[in-house]
Amino acid sequence: MSQTVDRALSILPLLAQGPADLGQVAERLGVHKSTALRLLRTLHEHGLVYRQQDQRYRLGARLFALAQEAVENLDIREIAHPHLVALNEQCGHTVHLAVHEENEVLYIDKVESRYPVRMYSRIGKPVAITVAAVAKLLLADLPEAERRAIAERLDFPMYTPRSIPNAVAFLRELATVREQGWATDLGGHEESINCIGAPIRGADGRVVAAMSVSAPNVVVTAEELLTLLPLVRRTADAITRDYSGKDTV
Repeated sequence: MSQTVDRALSILPLLAQGPADLGQVAERLGVHKSTALRLLRTLHEHGLVYRQQDQRYRLGARLFALAQEAVENLDIREIAHPHLVALNEQCGHTVHLAVHEENEVLYIDKVESRYPVRMYSRIGKPVAITVAAVAKLLLADLPEAERRAIAERLDFPMYTPRSIPNAVAFLRELATVREQGWATDLGGHEESINCIGAPIRGADGRVVAAMSVSAPNVVVTAEELLTLLPLVRRTADAITRDYSGKDTV
């Protein structure tokens, strides 16, 4: 039975490359056409493959529906949390996880620092979208037209002298983040707080969440915090692997 299942499952990546006829499937599996036909019929009954009018087979709509349902039921917070805790244990600083929802970037998880100084951020609270590292990462992944539309409707409060002042500067910052694959907020929201972040991607390569490490100047300087960037990026890559089921490049 296990060999039958293995053969049936081997058909799916074959058809992912494009439609194939019975002979091609049998040849790829190394089986007789009758065996290949029996496997294809079983997959067809479950909606996983579809027979076209030209008698070639392709992947069925049911397979795509299952894949979409699986993605929608993945809980990025649950998957990321152990990694965030491990990072916090290594560096001691506050670690955040954020997502982009309904025109806001929201914190969905937080692991507090080990030192007495606490940040005011709260789970479920929107971030300062024009300056936060996680916001830059999430917005930088959007198509250019969407990035421009967002930048045009945003206000640009000057929280500190280092805040991003206008849409032009914001779009330039997003372009830099998109190219380099990481982001910072070095005193842009609070002069005494610095932050570095990295993106978490789904199976399609798109950014689905962003994580960051933040610390006050009284604990570490901005330069010292930046030395943690490789560790932060490795953590984001590990979350990406667990979430997407794919190795990062």
